[in-house]
Amino acid sequence: MTSHSSSLPLAVTMGDPAGCGPQITARAWQALREDAGAPFYVIAEADLFDCATRDISNPADAASVFPTALPVLPLKADLPPVETGRPNSASAKGILESIETATQHALNGLAGGVVTNPISKAVLYSAGFAHPGHTEYLAAICEEATTKPCKPVMMLVGGGLRVALATIHIPLISVPLHLTPEHLSETARITAEALHRDFGIASPRLAFTGLNPHAGESGTIGTEERDIINPLAARLRAEGIDISDARPGDTVFAEMLDGRFDGIIAMTHDQGLIPVKTLDFWGGVNTTLGLPIVRTSPDHGTAYDAARDNEARPDSLISAIRLARKMASNRLAHV
Repeated sequence: MTSHSSSLPLAVTMGDPAGCGPQITARAWQALREDAGAPFYVIAEADLFDCATRDISNPADAASVFPTALPVLPLKADLPPVETGRPNSASAKGILESIETATQHALNGLAGGVVTNPISKAVLYSAGFAHPGHTEYLAAICEEATTKPCKPVMMLVGGGLRVALATIHIPLISVPLHLTPEHLSETARITAEALHRDFGIASPRLAFTGLNPHAGESGTIGTEERDIINPLAARLRAEGIDISDARPGDTVFAEMLDGRFDGIIAMTHDQGLIPVKTLDFWGGVNTTLGLPIVRTSPDHGTAYDAARDNEARPDSLISAIRLARKMASNRLAHV
């Protein structure tokens, strides 16, 4: 990104046009249009949105349009007729174009960051999509553009918590196989750097959760903490990363809320998401660390039923836009 990234508009992707993306984007614009610090444009087709829109040909035009209309950068791909609530694999080409264009804009200094609306992987898989998910696709675009490897780390932000995940969408029985020292150390380093660069925390204080109840109780309820997590934490501290030994999962989140930690690395998907979604179900944000661009996303899926009933709430998208703006600003200050 260019050095003026915080002043650039954010690129918002279309998401699945049959899902909640069009509704929450229009409602987010209505909520933010008077905020001069939060301009964004969406890469889609204008007729998807139930609000005032204006086509733009250049992201640079978004800021001047934003107070009076939702800026829309039209797709090159033709979308099929959209029936809200009914996904259609024929939309896949447009969905992917929106993601790739937004990412390229951020990489090329045209956008301050990318905010992605929810997609259905099933829709994309039916059209031959070759990546495990949304985040991996973004990472692949970034790797191809920069010729540098990217290791994305998923972090959930909400309810006063920042929780990175050591493992994501894998069965619980497979989790211990993935908790290698190499993987955990890379996750910790990426998280610490992101808290410093993107969240503006001068000296981040991190905590590992334990995998087992009571963080293993010195090996009596499991050995992963004793044999893997704690020795690794000691090595990271020797490198200058402020990170705890494994903390019990039933207390560490309260410890962060009390101010002891700036971020937590949870061992499993649900261990990390349950506290965030309990504390801030509607406003939580999914952000991807470890990319050369800022990327945030609402912490929910396509919500086809809510979209069909015209009841999709924009809270999480609004939070994602605001967080992306703060992250872009902090990156600029870090340069």
